[in-house]
Amino acid sequence: MTIAVIQFGGSNCDRDSVQALESLGFDAELVWHEDGLPEDVDGVVLPGGFSYGDYLRAGAMAARSPIMAEVREAASEGTPVLGICNGAQIGCESSLTPGAFTTNESARFQCEHVHLRVENADTPWTSQYEDGEVVELPIAHGEGRYEISDDRLDELEAEDRILFKYCDEDGNVSPEANPNGSKHSVAGVTGEDDHVAVMMPHPERATLSDLGRTDGQGVLEGFAE
Repeated sequence: MTIAVIQFGGSNCDRDSVQALESLGFDAELVWHEDGLPEDVDGVVLPGGFSYGDYLRAGAMAARSPIMAEVREAASEGTPVLGICNGAQIGCESSLTPGAFTTNESARFQCEHVHLRVENADTPWTSQYEDGEVVELPIAHGEGRYEISDDRLDELEAEDRILFKYCDEDGNVSPEANPNGSKHSVAGVTGEDDHVAVMMPHPERATLSDLGRTDGQGVLEGFAE
């Protein structure tokens, strides 16, 4: 499989994503957004960073790059797409997934390890875990607070489209375990079809054993599902 990792001006987790994917046996290719999406890709990663300096809103300008129309078309045809951190913001701004990510409740940049509870293990991105399993991944964001209307969030919950929620190490979801104030502690969601997903924590930074933790491997292995 060949996974395209899309580079925008300001992306800075693109090479991390390539290295993590290659460590799991995938072929990963850096693709500059102005060059368009290659025809032979089997998956797409929208990586973290600060595309266009987060001007207007984080992810808003990158979402209007012509390549995102190609990504949406590929997603509609069944190509798996994963947006991570800034890529999650781009994914929401591109309507690949519902809701939006906005300024952290603390109004500060949060860079730390967090615990996540797996809410639905029946998706490509979570099939390597168990329902209710707790994993530890790093976050690094200033605009990671997930926002959506109460009614729409109720729909996502009912449709099992929540991937992860922030929790403590014992799996308890609480305001204290929520690093950014995300509504209902949501850390990741799927699109209308579960082969498209976005998440704020960084699985690619917890994939290589040299980095100390490998809890994120299961997310990236979703490209093989």
